[in-house]
Amino acid sequence: MSANGYRDYFSVLEVERGADADAIKRAFRKLARQYHPDVNPGDAGAEAKFKEVSEAYEVLSDPDKRRRYEQFGQYWSQAGGGSASGGVDVDFGRYGNFDDFINDLLGRFGGPAPGGAPGGFGFSSGFPGGFAGGMPGVGRSAPINLDAEASISLSFADAFRGSERTLAVNDERVQVRIPPGVKHGSRLRLKGKGNLQPGTGRRGDLYLNLQLQEHPVWKLDGDQLRAELPLSLDELALGGEVRVATPDGEASVQVPPGMTLGRSLRLKGKGWPLKDGRGDLLLTPVLKLPEQLSAEERQLLEQLRVARSADPRSGWIQAARL
Repeated sequence: MSANGYRDYFSVLEVERGADADAIKRAFRKLARQYHPDVNPGDAGAEAKFKEVSEAYEVLSDPDKRRRYEQFGQYWSQAGGGSASGGVDVDFGRYGNFDDFINDLLGRFGGPAPGGAPGGFGFSSGFPGGFAGGMPGVGRSAPINLDAEASISLSFADAFRGSERTLAVNDERVQVRIPPGVKHGSRLRLKGKGNLQPGTGRRGDLYLNLQLQEHPVWKLDGDQLRAELPLSLDELALGGEVRVATPDGEASVQVPPGMTLGRSLRLKGKGWPLKDGRGDLLLTPVLKLPEQLSAEERQLLEQLRVARSADPRSGWIQAARL
């Protein structure tokens, strides 16, 4: 504060004078966390700085107060009949966690509540020191939950083969090994990588919720891997050896004559990775007709129609009668 009582609120929040509302909000959240009394117990200077930061945000987050502040400087409050709070007096004990406190403060000063914790991983608390399950101290006897959660989206290939990821967790880079064969909804636990309780050194665990992206061919059904197998009319009727795709590459399979649609071919040990090996791959035939028949194909089909010995719907019509 200067000798005449004027505070440069832009300098207090460490932003440029032309900073927009989002930049001001980000600066306030950063500094409020840095100087919060629970992070700096017994530090009167940090507490004073916290109140000064809160006062600056109260003025600069309000469009009318900011306009008068920028126009009239130290006399801004007299110009509009208002006054700065001179800091905020907060009973920290009534808040369940740090984000509750920040959200309440932002709401009181006219700013919208933030959308979530920074970093893009959906942690239960974005506060670098923890507070995921409750603010320490202030007469709270319930145990503090320091565990955190994050979600990871995996491609089908990464889930099948396994992969490694590097995550930013509370300003720390964490290397994560994802084993082969994880499924949608699987949960990985990283011990000691959750939120930190200031002053105690206690740290919770980080739980990773795995989400698998859909694949255009492969579908996971329990422990079995499924796919449709396109076959031509002659392959369905006459059978024969055909080339197919598997997760490990191409392979040859024998299609029996008169293959029925809906019946699957089973390739043992070619499916999803399991703890004790591999599951099976089930290929379900589907009829794939050419988009446009050649003259020879049409002629052969006409001959087939003439030579056909049975009506394929005779039994079906009999069974359908009520």
